[in-house]
Formats: sequence, C-alpha cells, structure tokens
Amino acid sequence: MRIVGVILAGGAGRRMGGDKALTPLGGQPLVQWVADSFGPQVENLALSANGDAQRFAFLGLPVLADAEVQGPLSGVLGGLHWAVAQGATALVTVPCDGPFVPPDLVPRLCLAAEGGHPALAQSGEDVHPTYGLWPTACLAALETFLRSGAVARLRDFAQMQGGTWATFPKGSFANANTPQDLAALAARLAKST
Repeated sequence: MRIVGVILAGGAGRRMGGDKALTPLGGQPLVQWVADSFGPQVENLALSANGDAQRFAFLGLPVLADAEVQGPLSGVLGGLHWAVAQGATALVTVPCDGPFVPPDLVPRLCLAAEGGHPALAQSGEDVHPTYGLWPTACLAALETFLRSGAVARLRDFAQMQGGTWATFPKGSFANANTPQDLAALAARLAKST
C-alpha cells in the first residue's frame, strides 16, 4: 500500500481567534509540530488550506485549496485527487491543530482499514474523525456525496463506505481548538522537556 498524507488546515479557526495552523506552541507553529511528527509516517505530505498559500511556504509542502468549502471532507476530496496523482492507494489525514501525532497512527489506521474501507481514529469514548485513512478508491463516491447536498460530515461518509474505527489508548489525541486547549498543550510540552 502506498500512503500519502494531508494536514487539514482549511478551517476558519473562530474559536482560536485566528489561523490555528500558525498559532505558536513552544516556539513553532502548530502545523510545524504536525508536519514533523506525521511526515515520517507517509510517503509524501501536503497541506489542505484555503487563502494565501504563501503563509505556509516555510513548510516546503504542496498546498491544496478546496474546490468548494464544505468542511474537512473538502480537504479529504482535494487530498484524494492529489493522492491519485501521486500514484498512492490511500490518503491519511490529520488536523493542523493536533501537534502530537501518535507515532503509530498510520500503522493502526492501516490495520483497521483492511478490506479497502476508510478507518477513523478513536481513543476511549472519544472519536477523532479528522485522523483517518481514506482509500483512493472512494474518490468518486466522495465527489457524489458532496454534490448531493448532504451534510458533509467525515463520520457519515466513512460509515457509508463501510468505515471502521482504529482504537488508540485514551488520551492519544490532544487538539488546540481554543486558547485554553493551547495552554494545556503548552503545559504538557513544558512537563515533557
């Protein structure tokens, strides 16, 4: 299986009060933390983001803009088109605001996705649908789903495609959705250094 990855950074970041991807944590933007921990797990890496792509030039990654903004599934769609062009068989997505990507994310998602179905991450009772594996074979189905006018939810589309859950230990995923979340991540980082 050839797997490429996309960091989803297309959201408006309203709760954070600005561009979450560029929000600093421990001296570097959140998206840099994600790229550093996720990049080694995939063959190639890109960023799904809207607006001025130059603000991400420091990453040295291709920036994929959404054709239509319909939430994270728009980023998955753009990522799947890019993955097909790369000759990949699957795309793994992660959010730009989860700086500590589990080092075994891709292998666990691959195990859960056996049989060619999408797989999404779950830890304890918490589900984390932006951490997912999407076979390139579901590209046409995703285009149809988004054109249908259905509410564009990652979980719903994955389930329609026979998706499964990859189980991770409780607390494996920590995202910075608010300034309070960011402060908690900064405290966690300070404890680990």
